Amino acid sequence: MPRCFWCTDDPLYQAYHDQEWGTPQRDPALLFEMLLLEGFQAGLSWITVLRKRERYREVLHGFDPVQLAAMSDERIEALMLDAGIIRNRLKLKAARRNAQAWLAVDNPARWLWSFVGGEPKINHFKGRSEVPAVTEEAKAMSKALQKAGFTFVGPTICYAFMQATGMVMDHTTDCDRYAALLR
Repeated sequence: MPRCFWCTDDPLYQAYHDQEWGTPQRDPALLFEMLLLEGFQAGLSWITVLRKRERYREVLHGFDPVQLAAMSDERIEALMLDAGIIRNRLKLKAARRNAQAWLAVDNPARWLWSFVGGEPKINHFKGRSEVPAVTEEAKAMSKALQKAGFTFVGPTICYAFMQATGMVMDHTTDCDRYAALLR
């Protein structure tokens, strides 16, 4: 199956590409999970995060924002000892802060989708050189998220989040998922 240029032969990566990446997602729980995971990825490769995703789900209460918002400093310190996750204190504290900010937003899924006008933005990129790392929509989302109290939500993270959750469809035209998602 032809896939996007970034997808390696790793079965986990291929499954993520084939079943999840770029598929429009409006479920608030999954949007919140993906926003946190994109923040955890900062400075690392996405496959590193994918390999740790299940452990994150276990130790971060299934990404339940209510439980994460109440996470104590002691719990964060305990998580720093867990080799199954990315042990970064700032990112763990950001998860707590982002959960608190998420809970303060009225209808966060609708709000996040508003940065693309409520519908997926369909791109028609032929190759790697055409796919941007940041767009004006991602810059606007980043600015709004930061103003609302979120952290680890720079424009590059926001664009990756938008791609992952199908707010923008950046499968390249030579990828099988491109045609499938156009339908």
